[in-house]
Amino acid sequence: MSQQPNLSPAEVYERYLSRAIADPWTRVLLELASPQPGERVLDLACGTGSVARQVAPMVGVSGQVLALDINAEMLEVGRAQPAPAGASILWQEGNATRLELPGDSFDLVLCQQGLQFFPDRVLSGREMRRVLRVGGSAVISVWQSLSQHPVYEALFTATARLLDVPITDVDVAFSLSNPDELYTLLSEAGFQSIEITPRSLSIRLPEPERFVQLSILGAATSVPAFASIDAAERLALVDKVTAETHAIVQGFRDGDFLAFSMGTNIALAK
Repeated sequence: MSQQPNLSPAEVYERYLSRAIADPWTRVLLELASPQPGERVLDLACGTGSVARQVAPMVGVSGQVLALDINAEMLEVGRAQPAPAGASILWQEGNATRLELPGDSFDLVLCQQGLQFFPDRVLSGREMRRVLRVGGSAVISVWQSLSQHPVYEALFTATARLLDVPITDVDVAFSLSNPDELYTLLSEAGFQSIEITPRSLSIRLPEPERFVQLSILGAATSVPAFASIDAAERLALVDKVTAETHAIVQGFRDGDFLAFSMGTNIALAK
């Protein structure tokens, strides 16, 4: 794997995972959201800003885009990217369960792969509803089940076993995969009209070894047992999981890339 030791985790995310996964999925999200010129948009859990940068030209100079995330490093990397055409982007640190924003402020709230990570999902949904103007929409994407993503399933299953923790401790990204659960959550948050659309997309990732390492480390970050081990033990964990899952991962290799399908459920709530 190529080494870029001076890059922060947020920079690695932007250069690798955001460009290979988030950017193409953002195009799918915005196709369903259909932003209009002049609209005010909140990109909630924006990460390094894939959604914010792609929606800015769509709402144009008369529109507004607020990119909000709890991670200051992600916001810093987002600010450092070339500014898109159209609306200027305001970057702001904030908590999705307690938005320090006035009500009736936005025409559109977009949340790509963030809701499943929020500590109180219903409260976050209520906050989205609160900041939307009457007639506004929230468009929210969450991954489909881990069983539909065999590369991730292999990596996460091995990681959980080696850390001696339940799989639910490491598969948080796939933990809101049931469309009925998503519908109920948004209904309890106060949305009146909810449509959930399943979508799939073929993804191609360069440097397969980097993908394996980042996926393992990303999944294990929130596990207390992982946080308590030192750097050498963490690398040893990566090596063990990589060795155990080599055959499965290689089955999705296409030259210098990994190529596989990912599935998401996208909710349009009004």
